[in-house]
Amino acid sequence: MSDSIKHECGIAFIRLLKPLSFYQKKYGTSLYGLNKLYLLMEKQHNRGQDGAGIATIKLDVKPGHRYISRHRAMGAGAVSEIFEYVQKKFADVQAANPELLKDPDWLKENVSFTGEVLMGHLRYGTHGKNSIESCHPFLRQNNWMTRNLVISGNFNMTNVDELLEQLYELGQHPKERADTVTVLEKIGHFLDAENQELFDQFKADGLSNVEITHKIAENLDVGNILRRSAKTWDGGYTISGIFGHGDAFIMRDPSGIRPAFYYYDDEIVVVTSERPAIQTAFNIPFELISEIKPGHALIVKKDGKVSEEEFHKPTEQKSCSFERIYFSRGSDAAIYRERKQLGRLLCPQILSAINHDIKNTVFSYIPNTAETAFYGLVEGLHKHIKTVQKEQLLNRDDKISDKELEEVLNMAPRVEKIAIKDAKLRTFITQDADRRDMVAHVYDTTYGLIKRGTDTLVVLDDSIVRGTTLKQSVLRILDRLGPKKIIIVSSAPQIRYPDCYGIDMSRMGEFVAFEAAISLLRERDMEGVIFQTYESCKAAKSLGNGQVHNYVQKIYEPFTYQEISDRIAKIITPKEINASVQVIYQTLDNLHAACPHHLGDWYFSGDYPTPGGNKVVNKAFMNWMEGKNQRAYV
Repeated sequence: MSDSIKHECGIAFIRLLKPLSFYQKKYGTSLYGLNKLYLLMEKQHNRGQDGAGIATIKLDVKPGHRYISRHRAMGAGAVSEIFEYVQKKFADVQAANPELLKDPDWLKENVSFTGEVLMGHLRYGTHGKNSIESCHPFLRQNNWMTRNLVISGNFNMTNVDELLEQLYELGQHPKERADTVTVLEKIGHFLDAENQELFDQFKADGLSNVEITHKIAENLDVGNILRRSAKTWDGGYTISGIFGHGDAFIMRDPSGIRPAFYYYDDEIVVVTSERPAIQTAFNIPFELISEIKPGHALIVKKDGKVSEEEFHKPTEQKSCSFERIYFSRGSDAAIYRERKQLGRLLCPQILSAINHDIKNTVFSYIPNTAETAFYGLVEGLHKHIKTVQKEQLLNRDDKISDKELEEVLNMAPRVEKIAIKDAKLRTFITQDADRRDMVAHVYDTTYGLIKRGTDTLVVLDDSIVRGTTLKQSVLRILDRLGPKKIIIVSSAPQIRYPDCYGIDMSRMGEFVAFEAAISLLRERDMEGVIFQTYESCKAAKSLGNGQVHNYVQKIYEPFTYQEISDRIAKIITPKEINASVQVIYQTLDNLHAACPHHLGDWYFSGDYPTPGGNKVVNKAFMNWMEGKNQRAYV
């Protein structure tokens, strides 16, 4: 999108089901798991920009030997930095004694990160400071192997205060107020409880402490731990975790908000946030990769048994539609088809806006992430043209002339690459003082393609959030080409409400649709709606979760969809440009038609899948009213 709203976190998990010697023999390396983890993380690099981390656990390690390894790094190059750090350990072995690299038993005993259970995480922080301590995986350590816990995830909890209070009541004293800490400690508490219950049971049976340790590892009920831990969680999440002895899990929220895909056979279990990462790294066909069901956890026991178990009753599935529109890579076959359909469904609105004058219209897209939807739009235009050709050729009473026939047969949409992003310039713009002048040159244009004063220019974007880049840069650049009219088309509906489930999009004032609605209310002497909404939001602070509604929807109710779109066009149009500007948004109905299995549309509709979402949107509105430029969640 031309206005970046950043990405959300991504996970990668691998469990090797065979001894390391198997992979050394079959694939020629004992580092098979690490190599695949690197691939999975790089193929999901789009999901995190400010940090990354990995952790590995070695199975059946003798007491006194390290079995958990973890490394984290900051910055856009974090993944490469982490694996360079890890690879150096093996490079040192190769330099000293190359034959040892072929000895998996020696590597496991002497070199860190040679474990059978591997976890990776790509971070984009949605709250708190950006520091190495904020990077996943998080580690909860204990001298009892079965009480160690490593977690990482793509999640955001909306009820952190409530979860913290529960930890206080348990007697804990968390070191910070963050959902990562509460999740870690909540699971950790019930892991401890399960350990203690099993210890007491086996102690009563007369077993020794050493025997009990092994018995606990065999009998830990992972599903029970997760059920007890997640009972009061409110949010969107995919959380992966490993216990110190080797049991592992990946859990997905009851509404299926955040994505999680998995594949397993007799050699490996793999889980990622995006399906194509598995397809590419392991050459696995699309149809063999499954999605973890909402409210379920994929559980991998230390003995290699794999199961999918319900830990929370699933609610109505509201999988994030932004995954389909923007966040996930379009190399997923289903997402590719859906994005094309989003473009195709826009054809009637666009054709109406140009009065069906395809001859004097140029079609393009900006930025590159809108390319797939643009293909769908072009296919839709070609289909429309074929219909027009058929009607003109078959429904004539008189004989068509050669010139007319040639003109009809040559009808085609004028598709051009109008704007090209200058990546080098984009990275150069770092200081706010220079941004306003420099941002106008972020895109280069292709001159000579537009008939000045005659052509309409239709430009497809995948979404419009703030409209800032359009106003400060894109529209000014496009106007230099001389079109009589510029139509900006969004393949996503109007973004009206904040996200609170993992996307950094939480301030009401950042949405141009909200700005448009407020502008219209003030213009029409309806400011009372603004203050009434504020009072409703304040009054709801004392209500229980189930009683809170999204009162901010009242801000939009007086206006039609078209009225908001027209006001957005007015807001984003620079005063000095010559072309008229129109904005077209995807409709909610079309979004649901294109992405029927991903109906999570709260940022467009305001229909949040959890009670905590309603509390967050009301808090975001109160923050805006009170002039607080801060996130509406912790």
